[in-house]
Amino acid sequence: MARQTKIDALPDPVKAWLDDALAENNFSGYQLLSEELKTRGYDISHASVHRYGQKIEKRMAAIRAATEAAQMLAKNTPDQSDELSASVIRMAQSELFDVMVDLQEAEAENDPAKRVKLLSRAALAISNLARAKVIHRKWQDEARARTEAAAASAEKIARKGGLSPESVDALRREILGIVE
Repeated sequence: MARQTKIDALPDPVKAWLDDALAENNFSGYQLLSEELKTRGYDISHASVHRYGQKIEKRMAAIRAATEAAQMLAKNTPDQSDELSASVIRMAQSELFDVMVDLQEAEAENDPAKRVKLLSRAALAISNLARAKVIHRKWQDEARARTEAAAASAEKIARKGGLSPESVDALRREILGIVE
């Protein structure tokens, strides 16, 4: 695990103030923020505030991009077969893959035990995502089977009721979500 910075050690209200101030100042004015921290009793260099600000800005940009991607998917992808959930899982897997690559390439952690611990946590996160994908796929298969059974049942009822073969076929396609 990486060494705790002075900013990481700030009390939560001070850290929340710093996060808000960074966002309000559009991730600039690090010298002024460092001076304000000093007036509050925390001696933190503007370089440290700058590094922290860059990290927060990068996280916010990633969250913003993921949110925009999810909104775009929700707007443009019909969710009849839960494609949106599958897309979100794929995006999360991609993100975790990037984390794994970063961990492998990072030479910042020289302690093998700590490095193994970091890799173990990342592997656990990926395992949880893979499990979520299996559960999601199982849910899709079950939903598909229920839909097929409902379509077959509706087809039988419609035929008994004297519906024309074309109407029965149209009813079945509507239930199954098939668009011509």
